[in-house]
Amino acid sequence: MITIEQLKSIKERTEALYRYLDIEGKKIQVEEEQLRTQAPGFWDDQKTAEAQMKKVKGLQQWIAGYNEIKTLSDELQLAFDFYKDELVTEEEIDEAYAKASVAIDELELKNMLRDEADQMDCVLKINSGAGGTESQDWASMLMRMYLRYAETNGYKAVISNLQEGDEAGIKTCTIEISGDYAYGYLKGENGVHRLVRVSPYNAQGKRMTSFASVFVTPLVDDTIEVNINVANISWDTFRSSGAGGQNVNKVESGVRLRYQFKDPYTGEEEEILIENTETRDQPKNRENAMRQLRSILYDKELQHRMAEQAKVEAGKKKIEWGSQIRSYVFDDRRVKDHRTNFQTSDVNGVMDGKIDGFIKAYLMEFAGQED
Repeated sequence: MITIEQLKSIKERTEALYRYLDIEGKKIQVEEEQLRTQAPGFWDDQKTAEAQMKKVKGLQQWIAGYNEIKTLSDELQLAFDFYKDELVTEEEIDEAYAKASVAIDELELKNMLRDEADQMDCVLKINSGAGGTESQDWASMLMRMYLRYAETNGYKAVISNLQEGDEAGIKTCTIEISGDYAYGYLKGENGVHRLVRVSPYNAQGKRMTSFASVFVTPLVDDTIEVNINVANISWDTFRSSGAGGQNVNKVESGVRLRYQFKDPYTGEEEEILIENTETRDQPKNRENAMRQLRSILYDKELQHRMAEQAKVEAGKKKIEWGSQIRSYVFDDRRVKDHRTNFQTSDVNGVMDGKIDGFIKAYLMEFAGQED
């Protein structure tokens, strides 16, 4: 049976999560965000409306998650009190403790996924290493493992690219995995995965070693927010040149927009200059110039994100001995992660997608650090 110290720990962790998650603040925020969904014409822009509904749902999930552990914590306390009156058994108390402990673990883990990208869907790519059929078969086994993981956790998984192996297995595949915090949970799978087994493709029944790489990136949508500092904008007007007409030399319909841009990532400064003489209407030309400015700033943010992704890609290790993050040794009944030293003997379970232990161990050790 659990001790009074274990009961106290559950209650303290529950109270800590209430503070860390700012549950009161989230309740107020949900009310404010829900009011926005009731505005007239809310669904006129479907993409914006869907993003708003997703935001509300995300906040509600945090509140529901906390409410669940609060209920389990209270039930554990109640069971502990009832035990004194012999109304519950030791087994029932231990069961209540286990439920509360697991739920708190899961919410604490989710709370560690604070980066913007963690909440996103992800693209998971698997490439077979050197070794022909053996490594291609291994790559297909990993593909099945991740598909089973996605299925078990309620994620939507779509294979967007697949190249079959020459005799068996696959050479490469790309899977788009959609669901809450898909990238946050799977980002730790980045790296080389090593298989050791008696090969079914070797006539002598020798023990073989195979490699495959897994590469996970966040699936970024096109809703990048563009921030324009109005104080950094200055305007000039000038007379448009072009085809004749009375309006040409008498009205300053042309506009010149100057924007003092400071790169938020490097601190470098530059002047963005945009001229627009698209129409003979100065307000419309101003509007067009602002649209072009938004496009330029959007592209700069997009280029930054692509550069960051290129850094991750450049850091991908060569698919060979010594660079693996995890080893799957079938005949020894052992799967071990070399970064966290977490291991399990449930090889079949792992290959059926039960990789939550590895994911948790990775996040507990590396969450918040740069990969």
